[in-house]
Amino acid sequence: MSVEAVVARVEQLRQLVDAAVAPGGNDGKDFASQLTAASTAGLPAAMMAIPPAAPVAAADAAPAIGASALPAGVPFGAEITAAARKHGIDPALLAGLVRQESNFDPTAGSPAGARGLTQLMPATAAGLGVTDVTDPAQALDGGARYLSQQLDAFGGDVTKALAAYNAGPGAVQRYGGVPPYAETQSYVQKVQVFAAAYRGTPAPATSLPYPTV
Repeated sequence: MSVEAVVARVEQLRQLVDAAVAPGGNDGKDFASQLTAASTAGLPAAMMAIPPAAPVAAADAAPAIGASALPAGVPFGAEITAAARKHGIDPALLAGLVRQESNFDPTAGSPAGARGLTQLMPATAAGLGVTDVTDPAQALDGGARYLSQQLDAFGGDVTKALAAYNAGPGAVQRYGGVPPYAETQSYVQKVQVFAAAYRGTPAPATSLPYPTV
C-alpha cells in the first residue's frame, strides 16, 4: 500500500469518527460496520484470512516443575529439587533430610506432633506459612526454607544447620555445636550419608564434639 493510500485511508477513518460523534451523524448507519469496512478495504486477501491467536490455556501458562537433580527413583525428586533451588540449598541435602525425617511419606507423624515429609512442628509450620503439612509441595517448601534459615544462622555449616533442624537452634547455640543428644548426633550423620549417596559422592567425615548420651 502506497503512502498516498495510507493517508487517504486515515482521512476516511477520521471523517467516519467525526460523523459518528456529530448529532444525527452517520445517516443512521451502523458506525462499527462502516469502520470495519473502511479498515479492511483494500487489504490483501491473505492478511484478512489470518485467524486470531488462540487463547493460552491456564495450564499451559503455568510454569512446570523442572527436572529432578536427584537419581531416578527418588520419590518427589522434581519437587525436592525445585524447593531446594528456590531456597538456595543442595537438593541432595534436602532429599537426605526428607529420607531421614519421613522416609518420603507425606502422612508421616511423630509422637511430638511433627508431621509431613519434612516433619515440621505446628508452630514452625505456621511461622513458615505452611497451612497443610501433609501437602508435599508445602512441606518441602517449608522444610527447605527452614533448613536454609539454619544454614544462614550458622554460617553455612551443614552439620550445625542439621543439628538445629533436629534439636532447635537454641540447643546448638548453647553447646556451641551439635548437642550431646544421641538422636541429634545420629540424625546429623544419617542425613549427610543419605545426601552423599544422592550426590554419588563419599559421605563427609562428621566430627562431633560431644559424646552421645
